Amino acid sequence: MAGDTVKIPGWLKPMNRAMVAVSRVGVALPMALLTVPGRKSGKLRTTPVTPFEYDGAEYVLGGIPGADWVKNVRAADTAELKIGRRKRTVRLVEVPAADSEPVLREFPRLVPTGVPVMIKSGVVTGDDPDEFAALAGRCTLFRIEDA
Repeated sequence: MAGDTVKIPGWLKPMNRAMVAVSRVGVALPMALLTVPGRKSGKLRTTPVTPFEYDGAEYVLGGIPGADWVKNVRAADTAELKIGRRKRTVRLVEVPAADSEPVLREFPRLVPTGVPVMIKSGVVTGDDPDEFAALAGRCTLFRIEDA
């Protein structure tokens, strides 16, 4: 596993802002937009996420430890998830570390587009399923439920 030092790529925040802007003008993206109130300001914060399915449930991974959106989700009761033009109010339920291992093991196969960001951030060194399973307790996995 990569070291505990996580460096958020300098291009990630500007890219996320651009994706949010593009989506708001109606361009369909291969990801969703998650909107949640800020834990301190209460101001709505939007970030792109990639929901995925595993064993009949829908999940989203906080792939960079300490990400602000993860902290905001933990403080909020509900969030808005927008996929294309469809919006829904959801509750993101944090999956306990022990239960997240099998889901994380499948992440590189189910969300291959998320792997390069995690590699460049120093979270993992490659797409090895065992390395992703070992992220349980370090990266936050949420199960998406309708609110």
